[in-house]
Amino acid sequence: MTTTSTTARQPIASRAIAALSAITFALHVVVNRFSPFGFQRDEFLYMAMGEHLRLWRMDFPPFIAIISQVERFLLGDSIVAIRFLPAVTAGLLVMMAAFVARELGGGKFAQLLAAVAVATSPLFLRAPDLFQPVIFDQLWWTLALYALIRLGTGAPRDDTLATAPRWWIVLGVVCGVGLLTKFSLLFFGAALVAALIIAPQRRVLLTPWPYAAAVLAFAIGSPSFVGQLALGYPVADQMKTLQGSQLAHVSLFSFVLGQLVWGPGVLLALCGALFLVMTKGMRPYRAVGWTCIGAFMLLLVLHGKSYYIGPIFPTLFGAGAVLFERWSARRSAVLRVGTIAALVAYAAYLVPIELPIFSKETTAAYVERAGLGVTTKTNQGSSLRLPQDYADMLGWPALANAVAHVYDSLPPAKRAQVVIVGENYGEAGALEFYGPKLGLPRVVSAAGSYWFFGPGEKPGTVVISLGVTQQDMEKFFGTVTPAGRVLNDWGVPEEQDVSIYIGENPKMTLQELWPKLAGRN
Repeated sequence: MTTTSTTARQPIASRAIAALSAITFALHVVVNRFSPFGFQRDEFLYMAMGEHLRLWRMDFPPFIAIISQVERFLLGDSIVAIRFLPAVTAGLLVMMAAFVARELGGGKFAQLLAAVAVATSPLFLRAPDLFQPVIFDQLWWTLALYALIRLGTGAPRDDTLATAPRWWIVLGVVCGVGLLTKFSLLFFGAALVAALIIAPQRRVLLTPWPYAAAVLAFAIGSPSFVGQLALGYPVADQMKTLQGSQLAHVSLFSFVLGQLVWGPGVLLALCGALFLVMTKGMRPYRAVGWTCIGAFMLLLVLHGKSYYIGPIFPTLFGAGAVLFERWSARRSAVLRVGTIAALVAYAAYLVPIELPIFSKETTAAYVERAGLGVTTKTNQGSSLRLPQDYADMLGWPALANAVAHVYDSLPPAKRAQVVIVGENYGEAGALEFYGPKLGLPRVVSAAGSYWFFGPGEKPGTVVISLGVTQQDMEKFFGTVTPAGRVLNDWGVPEEQDVSIYIGENPKMTLQELWPKLAGRN
């Protein structure tokens, strides 16, 4: 049976979109090359996960760990190398927003507007400059929604979805990789199921293809779930800790209000959502609109952070751009120029806090002058002089060097026995990353994911600890000697005054102690 597209596909603005995508990629490469800031705390953890990669026994979805190993093997350990794929992904997101607009019937202006909205949105400005799952999660959601759009475009009637296997397979593969990246893809899946039930496309549930896509997704994403099963569902403890600390400061009101921080593009996205679920011409794409709205409502009810819903925005930008193009077609060209100018101007206003290109002093001064103090709130609600991501990029080499100085001061016999302990995953990760070049031995930590890496083989006869209090050290060692302090006024509170101790005469071996530290954060 021959199918016809329900929406006329317009010519693609290939040169403009390709140029903007390339500029976006190049911008982030240049920023990372010349940034005065270093690696961020979480990046050390993900690189450490790569070093300790056990595909079927990870407490965290393993995609980011796999990618870290690939990048380090092929490109090296520089910031540009580690953040190379996030920069590539940023360019792809710009391109995908344009493709969404085109698929929904948008002409060259709609495609350009959607691409500009992504390139200039705060949601997608900082993410490529951090080696974290966030930017990849944004891409997988966008690709999954695009596959759903293509299923609507190829539908034989306006009240169903295409049953051709190709795009269902794409949807399954993308969702599977998404499950390897972040468990948040489950929110997408739940919203999609609800959308297929309430949208005109519900009859597709009587075909085997949605179920085939689901099986494929869970098969590809199975290492994430097998790891949880093997390790006793550590994600439950992680979520409990997150709920008790960071998410405790997120209310329904703050989640909604937090969307306004993303600037004028939010209005474009809102119009895009309404366009998809209310306009007769968008009937084949109802499931897309309801999936985006359903995911938003889920995260709203569950008190997610405002950026958690970011992955729906490229698609909604594309839909909103189509609506705006049609509405503005017979109006003054100033409207179109002004809209793009507003998006660019808002991005320019936020550049110092979204792209780490200025010194810490300049950035802090700009935050104060521009009235952007709200952006320096930490996850626990305290205030810093810098955005938390920036504060978490400072001081790590100094910590590693200080520990190396203590280690080098020990006699050779003691150095041979030393185990280094980091109090939190940032400290442990920094020591593991910088330590080999400084001649340091293995690093262990009972914090979060590090506990699953184990205590190593040495019994801990001599331990150099970083960030552990003297009181805690004395619980496990007969002799505790202060060995140094590292001050960092620009860091997050727990890194502003970090102590180094040498512990000797242990009360039990690290191997005996380790089970007692299970679940410690």
